[in-house]
Amino acid sequence: MKNRYLLKTAALLWGVSALTTGAVASDLTAVPQPPDFPAQTKVQYVDGKAILEYKALSQYNEPAWVKKNFVDAGKLPPVKDRLPKEPMVYKTSNMADGIGVYGDTMRHVIGGRPEGWNYWAGQTQGWGGIDIGLSECLTRTGPLFQVKADDLQPLPNLAKSWEWSKDGHTLTMHLIEGAKWSDGVEFTSDDLMFYWNDNVLDTNVKPLNGATPETFGVGTTLKAIDKYTVEWTFKDAFPKQFIYNMAYGTFCPGPSHVLKPQHPKYSKNTYEQYKNAFPPTYMNFPVMGAWVPVAYRPDDIIVLRRNPYYWKVDEKGNQLPYLDEMHYKLSTWADRDVQAVAGSGDFSNLEQPENFVESLKRAAQKDAPARLAFGSRLIGYNINLNFSANGWGDPDERSQAVRDLNRNEHFRKAVTMAINRKELGDSLVKGPFVATYPGGILSGSNFYDRQSTMYYPFDLEGAKKELAAAGLKDTDGNGIVNFPAGVNGGKDVEISLLMTNDYTTDKSLAEGVVAQMQKLGIRVVLNAQAGKDRDNAAGAGKFDWMVLRTSAELASVVQNTPQLAATGPRTSWFHRANNKNELDLMPFEKELADTVNKFIVSSDPKEQAELMKKYQKIYTSNVNTVGLVEYPGALIINKRFKNVPPGTPIYMFNWAEDSVIRERLYVPTADQGDYQLFKDTLPGKPGGEGPQK
Repeated sequence: MKNRYLLKTAALLWGVSALTTGAVASDLTAVPQPPDFPAQTKVQYVDGKAILEYKALSQYNEPAWVKKNFVDAGKLPPVKDRLPKEPMVYKTSNMADGIGVYGDTMRHVIGGRPEGWNYWAGQTQGWGGIDIGLSECLTRTGPLFQVKADDLQPLPNLAKSWEWSKDGHTLTMHLIEGAKWSDGVEFTSDDLMFYWNDNVLDTNVKPLNGATPETFGVGTTLKAIDKYTVEWTFKDAFPKQFIYNMAYGTFCPGPSHVLKPQHPKYSKNTYEQYKNAFPPTYMNFPVMGAWVPVAYRPDDIIVLRRNPYYWKVDEKGNQLPYLDEMHYKLSTWADRDVQAVAGSGDFSNLEQPENFVESLKRAAQKDAPARLAFGSRLIGYNINLNFSANGWGDPDERSQAVRDLNRNEHFRKAVTMAINRKELGDSLVKGPFVATYPGGILSGSNFYDRQSTMYYPFDLEGAKKELAAAGLKDTDGNGIVNFPAGVNGGKDVEISLLMTNDYTTDKSLAEGVVAQMQKLGIRVVLNAQAGKDRDNAAGAGKFDWMVLRTSAELASVVQNTPQLAATGPRTSWFHRANNKNELDLMPFEKELADTVNKFIVSSDPKEQAELMKKYQKIYTSNVNTVGLVEYPGALIINKRFKNVPPGTPIYMFNWAEDSVIRERLYVPTADQGDYQLFKDTLPGKPGGEGPQK
């Protein structure tokens, strides 16, 4: 027994400390077991049908001030006439604190800045939950973290129901009937078809979250049957995974009655003019979400007010949302955590580990205004290597030479073996938060399998041998290896590392990579950009390497599944087709794509689990990305808010702003603060001056 304990302890130390050099260290092995983290909160699992349903109720209610100031004054129709035929009804049994009351404000703090309101043409509203508050999509996945595994499927949303044809190639979707945009115009299949035909299918338009035809399957078509019915046709039978892709943020249609007149197909505008037709100063932009933008002060605040036409209610017929106003203070991402912990902000996804310890200390105090709850390790960072060797992004001679190196297995092994992940983790935060991450599916995912997650431990001398095997030597004696003679003039191997400077974590990890690669003999130069500029460069293929936080597909697997591999010309984050629509996949990439495609069409949970084990092993064994670290996030929310689901992760199927179902959050009357800037007002006309009394 004693020997077994010593062996177990030695294995743990081996996994969490900087490793000595030698043959054993460079062997491919299963990743070390992540350290225990007892602070994680527990989820209360339910069936999907326990969350919501669609039905007409005998009566409907709204805030008294809306009825008095707007309905009774003849400015608005009665609430029953503003709701759809059968509104979405949230069930009381799934509300942690039950039916709510109206009033109060949720104060967000964000580090982004809005470009405008044309999400569908690629404009960011500043992130931090703004777009989630404005947008509604065909399906919804954020709240699925609480749904039992055997009942897991996307929740209905704008699409209230759907059914498959017998052969599984056709999916008929039924839209909610009589729902209206925030300006009172009816939502219909016309809005879906404009989004599909003139945004997703138009290669000149780049929707914000990267929707492409391949997001919904190569060869997929969509057509309208009538105002409230659409029909999808798929190449493969029963590709149920694509229904997840109809959630945030890849199938959230916009108001075609406002967007369409600005689109180049229907106007004299250029695509750039279409994208910028609705700047952040354009107020009252029509939305299907619970709140509407009514005020914008540059570098100060964005204010949203309740949508009088919102199409969701509680079981007593109270029109949602309960909260009248949303604030987005324009500060920094680090300040978001600070203000949420201090109580001057109400909500934050604590995702920067540099803030973990101080946040925990403050939350533990009796007078702390906010509660803090950690979830599973669902945040990870990779170095994405540009694998496209046939022209994506129009590389110059140096960039082309780097891409050829990225495709060399010995080179990728050298890079991953030279990464001291323990050192990187300690640079972020001490303690049991950060774990070794070799890339691939995150350890907090339901599809994670540690034995399939392969890993090259830190071994600098072994990494240098792999560099030599890749044909790289320091021929001029300056400590940096050179390209072979005849390749990029035999110059030093210099690599540009694209990153965002919006987050301290990204900066710390990128700087750590630069220092560790210097020891290996590779010069890495940082290309730090604001988030939107980083995204533009990445989408255009203008990078050698890129430090990037993991997206939804590596956490949930069933969300944005095609992006797990280069399953189409534009699905991968780091390997896309050239201007001739050609992909030059390496053999292991083809295996990854084939495995993902089999997963998409499979309806057998056991088969899907085995396919993801295979995927994970191929991914990590071949160093598809160079994983760095992974860690949990924590939800910080002011204690005055009710109906926060227990165990809400900050990021799984979507960010916590979606997962908590903000339209159901409320503040008891006795706890409400005087925070509203535009009390007792509603959004005005699109493009108007703002809120109206």
